Amino acid sequence: MIRQPWIPPILMVIVTFTSALFTGEGVAQSGWKAQDMSRPVPPVEKPPRQELPVAAPPDALVLFDGGDLSKWQNTDGGPAGWVVSDGAMISVAGSGYLVTREKFGDIQLHLEWAAPLPVVGDGQGRGNSGVYLMGRYEIQVLDSYENPTYPDGQAAAVYGQHPPLTNVCRPPGEWQSYDIFFRRPRFSRAGALSEPARVTVLHNGVLVQNNTELWGPTNWLQSLPYQAHAEELPLALQDHGNPVRYRNIWLRKLPEPDADPADEGIRLSTEALDRYAGQYVTEDGSTYRLVREGDELKANFIGSQLLDLIAESPERFVMKRTAGVLEFELDGDGIPTGLTFHIGGGSRKARKVR
Repeated sequence: MIRQPWIPPILMVIVTFTSALFTGEGVAQSGWKAQDMSRPVPPVEKPPRQELPVAAPPDALVLFDGGDLSKWQNTDGGPAGWVVSDGAMISVAGSGYLVTREKFGDIQLHLEWAAPLPVVGDGQGRGNSGVYLMGRYEIQVLDSYENPTYPDGQAAAVYGQHPPLTNVCRPPGEWQSYDIFFRRPRFSRAGALSEPARVTVLHNGVLVQNNTELWGPTNWLQSLPYQAHAEELPLALQDHGNPVRYRNIWLRKLPEPDADPADEGIRLSTEALDRYAGQYVTEDGSTYRLVREGDELKANFIGSQLLDLIAESPERFVMKRTAGVLEFELDGDGIPTGLTFHIGGGSRKARKVR
């Protein structure tokens, strides 16, 4: 990667403004400057034998099977400018980035690529391309077979941030594989970063990025912070002027974590919650203790830590992150006189003693 990454037009103004504030020679979070040739070089290992191409699983979305580029377009939404030959799509110098028509968030991505043969150029000018997750987080594609360059710019690097754990690049002209497991960044409703993006990468079947945390969008000569963006964005492949070949591209959309239903409760006043606070004793003498902390009700069951309770109604509270339910008996004034604790298919009754 050297050319600027493709950025969705709707975010171009934001990123351009931000880059003016964050470009330059700042030391990366690793302690190394980006594109530093003195950074330790990943060890070279011979990749294991692989049976390629790898068949797509039944639930995969096939983005390219050697036929046509119908699932791809250029950055302006027009026809893809790359060419298809012998079951591979080939980057055409000057044609621009190849962008999926569909958008994605968390994914498992498989693709196979081959650096050009005969070899032309060296360093970043040899077999250069890139896989852009959500159009802004690049996993570098480069002919790194006996081709020195800066470690965070070689094949399978998170460009400008994280070199691969090892260099398992095959010779130019040979097909090699990437298996990429990507978890998109999470943002709050206000646009603040709540969880950075993470990526795990297998290069030719070897783990080279291990749940790696991204510091923000990847770029050349820039250290950009995260900017809130959509939960799904297109995947892109880079045209860097080298005829890199790609084939057998498929992905699986990974499900988003289920929302915690315990968070969808009603809000009771602190005065109402105070009525539930106190000690509840079971028939065998076990004591449950309920306390109010701020505007939340919490429970302590036989020496456990305080556990969060969420009100679904004045008579029913559920436990946050645990499938426990408290059903309260209320008198005519709405004051609890006892409860039944349901958990794991069993129930225990307790009466309020104070």
